[in-house]
Amino acid sequence: MRLSALLETTGLGLSLVSGRDEPDPVLRWVVTTDLLDPGRYLAGGELVLTGLVWRQDAADSETFVRCLAEAGVSALGAGDPDRDELPPDLVRACLRHRIPLLHVPAALSFAELTEHVVRRLSSGRVSDISAVLDRHRRLVAGVTAGAGLGPVLRLVGHDLGMPCWVLTPAGRVVAGSHPLPEGAARPLARGFLTAKRMPYVPPGAERYSVLAVDEQSTPRVADWFLAFEGAWQDWSPERRALASELAAVVALERARLDDRLTPEGRTAQELVGLVLSGGRPDDFLPRLRATGLLSERGYVAVSATARGDLRPGELRVVVKEILHPMCAVPAVGVAGGGGGAGDEIIALLPAPGPGGAGEGAAGTDVTAVVREAVRDLAPGLGSGGLTAGVSGVVPVEGLLGAVEEARHARRMAEDRPQPDAVVGHDELATHLLLLASVPDDVRRVFRARLLDPLHDYDRAHRADLVGTLEAFLRVSGSWTRCAEILHVHVNTLRYRIQRIEELTGRDLSGLEDRVDFFLALRLG
Repeated sequence: MRLSALLETTGLGLSLVSGRDEPDPVLRWVVTTDLLDPGRYLAGGELVLTGLVWRQDAADSETFVRCLAEAGVSALGAGDPDRDELPPDLVRACLRHRIPLLHVPAALSFAELTEHVVRRLSSGRVSDISAVLDRHRRLVAGVTAGAGLGPVLRLVGHDLGMPCWVLTPAGRVVAGSHPLPEGAARPLARGFLTAKRMPYVPPGAERYSVLAVDEQSTPRVADWFLAFEGAWQDWSPERRALASELAAVVALERARLDDRLTPEGRTAQELVGLVLSGGRPDDFLPRLRATGLLSERGYVAVSATARGDLRPGELRVVVKEILHPMCAVPAVGVAGGGGGAGDEIIALLPAPGPGGAGEGAAGTDVTAVVREAVRDLAPGLGSGGLTAGVSGVVPVEGLLGAVEEARHARRMAEDRPQPDAVVGHDELATHLLLLASVPDDVRRVFRARLLDPLHDYDRAHRADLVGTLEAFLRVSGSWTRCAEILHVHVNTLRYRIQRIEELTGRDLSGLEDRVDFFLALRLG
């Protein structure tokens, strides 16, 4: 029980002598003593009652109160049947050690006061135990029925008086017993990401305690967490047990909602794989429709990688959370489909429209949202950090170009000194913007006309005309430098270039044909 509740009890006649400016402490038990040093018999949190028999002079007050402070008692109640007021030296010692001091009137015996406190504490424990047992049965029933987290959290918040919420590390409220006050989510999320131990009271959100759903999750950036109103230090053992039990319930619900196990999630992975393999737009449409992503505004692609502490599968969860403000269910897939810790994540989402996070220049706004989210999540990303690239808006015919643009932006981000960099399409070179806007079928035809004859020749003759072409263009047509790079004689290089020109009907001494070959290689 709280000290304030004891003071407000009618008929006891207790008065607070010192400690009005101190926090309202919790009384966990009551102990009566007349020892000058009772520390060995105290465990912390007690209301200590004393008749001052130990006091021979003013110095004894300092000794006695210091022992109480070192033991962590919650308050001191003192009374002397021979005087109406408590000794000033005792008051000063309590003020110095910040221990609330109560005056116990002569008419109130310590035995009567102890009985009252113990009765209140015992009834509270019995009430908590019965409530926990009842809530346990109803929590299990709620999860079994698939009712979701909302009814479960309202049950805990309203019936047991423990208002609570489930949040993501990005500060998104998944469910709650009632709406979370505005401005509370962000400090709660940051406190969760930076806490060394759980439960934890975050700075800037001292009204709340946060608790990990998965205590073994390190780093926590892909986890959910619970926030409870009030300080966890005030909870009884039964309420702490209920909080842990609720965390287990939330973990089960989170696993149930993992979209990798759903048809929609598998369709999203298929869509990403189809785009990466150069599929046709006609094949994209059914999957876009099945995942609810069909859009007339166009699409944006995001490429992301993480280095360091994230476990396999966690980056996918993080990317989905980052994009949630713009698209609740983006198409998120793993490049290559492996799902390993170092894999690249590709996400496709409709371009945000008017009224959303991406009003106006949608690609730029998506970049800003991603950048802010990565910055907020940085404390939980571990030592390696996360890098991401964001494409501009493209039609469905340009999805492959958008992915390539996002990948190039992400590679630029990886070259930056900060571990959590995000690069948008507006920072890319002009020819990449041009390539991204070209429909995929046009890209395939353009690339095939120029490069397929070379690939066929290389396969048939075990030659390296494509590699020679790349090296030649990389050194801007310098015969000497290109021959040095390829470790061949200049005459051999001239023969290869002549063969390329014969197979393709192009002239590599002209700028226009060189540009065409350069773009074709970039499209590949």
